[in-house]
Amino acid sequence: MFNTANPWKDRFLASGAHFALSVVVALLAAALVFGVWYPYPYREISGGRELFFIIVAVDVVMGPLLTFAVFNRNKPLKELKRDLGIIVLLQVAALGYGLWTVFLARPVHLVYEYDRFRVVHAIEIDNTLLPKAPADLQKMPITGPTTLSLREFKDGKEQGDLTMDALGGLQLSARPQLWQDYSKSQQTVITQAKPLSVLRSRFAAQSALIDAAVLSTGKAETALRFVPMVARKDFWTVLIDANTAQPVAYLPIDSF
Repeated sequence: MFNTANPWKDRFLASGAHFALSVVVALLAAALVFGVWYPYPYREISGGRELFFIIVAVDVVMGPLLTFAVFNRNKPLKELKRDLGIIVLLQVAALGYGLWTVFLARPVHLVYEYDRFRVVHAIEIDNTLLPKAPADLQKMPITGPTTLSLREFKDGKEQGDLTMDALGGLQLSARPQLWQDYSKSQQTVITQAKPLSVLRSRFAAQSALIDAAVLSTGKAETALRFVPMVARKDFWTVLIDANTAQPVAYLPIDSF
């Protein structure tokens, strides 16, 4: 395969083979990130896609370029293996660190926060507060976000204290002691959600986008309602089933 009479060709072949293997590894990593940690729409609203592509682009380019730079069939075999081994270790370490960063920033809960949905990410939650959550919610999910809601405040003092903390950056939805099973807020969500006719009247120019979202649910428009959603970077809209309150579709529309 390699030709010692043409070292440049050898370098291109070795670098190309390394690039192909790097792409395969990147595709496997993408399946994990986008299929498990950041399913739609979180790959868009939680910044997972941009972060992952930056990490993978650097990793996929770095390894093959380094291989191109060091590959030389005239080197002693032991030295060549050492150099290539170091490159692989650097590449694996970089990818591992990048995936760990993406994992820490992953969305863990879609929380109904009294009159809106808010996406909560692992990095926003103080782990020392997790024991204050209900027993079945004390571990953050690793297979995609779950849907929760917030309980009512115990009294005015709790409401005042936690609201002040929220103004300081610690959002109510990131407070484990307020979490509860989403089903406990089912009727509240349905009551406070608005019919899609309101959304259409406000965003007539987005009718095609709304039509596509409704079609994707397989439900009649009258069987759906909408609730605003706060994401990491943007404001979106969640379409819910008017009977169960379960989220069934998402729209990149700021409906606040």
